[in-house]
Amino acid sequence: MMKTQVTILAALLILVALTSNLDMVAEAQGQLGPGDCFDGCITGCVQRDTKKMIKCERRCAKKCGRGKILNF
Repeated sequence: MMKTQVTILAALLILVALTSNLDMVAEAQGQLGPGDCFDGCITGCVQRDTKKMIKCERRCAKKCGRGKILNF
């Protein structure tokens, strides 16, 4: 009986720790500027095909509010 209570308490503490961490991540994302958004987005654009990479970078520019900055 005591072991079950300790297990439940440990599970609840882990759950609370995880949810508080998610709140901090959400707050941090809200504080990121457009430069951080663009940098983070184009990190995922690495391609061997140059045309696909340019298309991805343009999508990032639109998504992060940079408008038409890439003229290829």
